[in-house]
Amino acid sequence: MPVHTTTIRGTGLFSAKPASVEIVRAPQGTGIRFLTATDIVPATIAHLAPARGPLGGRNSVLARGAARVETVEHVLSALAGSGAWNADVRTQGDEIPILDGSASGFLVAAESLAGSDVRPVRLTRICRVEDDRGAWIEAAPAGDIRYRFELSYPAGSGVPDQNFEWKGDANTYRREIAPARTYCLEKEALAMRSAGLFPHLTPKDMLVIAPDGSAIDNQLRFPDEPVRHKMLDLIGDLALLGGPLIAAVTAHRSSHALTHELCRRIAADTLRT
Repeated sequence: MPVHTTTIRGTGLFSAKPASVEIVRAPQGTGIRFLTATDIVPATIAHLAPARGPLGGRNSVLARGAARVETVEHVLSALAGSGAWNADVRTQGDEIPILDGSASGFLVAAESLAGSDVRPVRLTRICRVEDDRGAWIEAAPAGDIRYRFELSYPAGSGVPDQNFEWKGDANTYRREIAPARTYCLEKEALAMRSAGLFPHLTPKDMLVIAPDGSAIDNQLRFPDEPVRHKMLDLIGDLALLGGPLIAAVTAHRSSHALTHELCRRIAADTLRT
C-alpha cells in the first residue's frame, strides 16, 4: 500500500496558531510517535505532560525534552480506532490541528496504515480509578474489546443521560464515532468567553449545547453526539498504552485525567507481570 503523505492543516484549539500534521507509516514495532522539529515523542503514558493554562486537563499533552505536542487525543483516536499502531505523526507547531473537532479529518491517512501488527495489552485483574465527584473508570479482563461510556450531567445542562458502546470494530469507529465533535455547554462557553478564552472560535466552529439540548448556530450529527465524542476521546487516551487494550472498560463521567491515571496503573501492572 502506498504511503499517504497528504498534509492535514488547521488551527490549534488552545493556541489558535496554525498547525499541520503528516501521518506516515513507521517501521514495524515502532508504535505511534510524534516527530517534532526537535525530537521524537513516543505516544505513551510515560511521556504524558501537564497541560498549560487555565483549561489544563481538557486535552492530552505529550512531551520529551524540549519537544511538546498538545491535543493529541483525536489523532491518536483515529489511529487506534483504525488499527494503525505503527505510525509517525510529523508535526508543524506545538498543537495538533483541531479541524472540525472530530477525528474524521485524520481517517484517510490513518486507515491507509491499518493492519499493522502490535502486541495487545491484556489485564490480569480489575483496575479502577475514581474521583470525589462520583466519576470513575474501570477496566476488567476480557477476551475482546468492550468499551462503554456513560455520560451524565446535572438536570438543565441540555445533555440528557447518554451511553455508548464500542467493540473495537474499525468500520463502526469510522461511521459512528469519528464524526462526533468536541463540545461544551453554553454556560461553559460563556464563562470561557468572559475569561478571554477562545476568541478565534464561534459556535459554528465548536459545538455548543444550549440548555434545551439544541446546538447553537450548528446541527448535531447524532442525537447522542456528546457521548460519542467522549468515546472518541477515551479511545485516544487509552492508545497511550501503546497497543489495543483488550478489556471490558466502563467509563462513568470520566475525564482525560481519570483515563490517564488508569493508563498509568495498567502500565505499571504490565511492567510487573
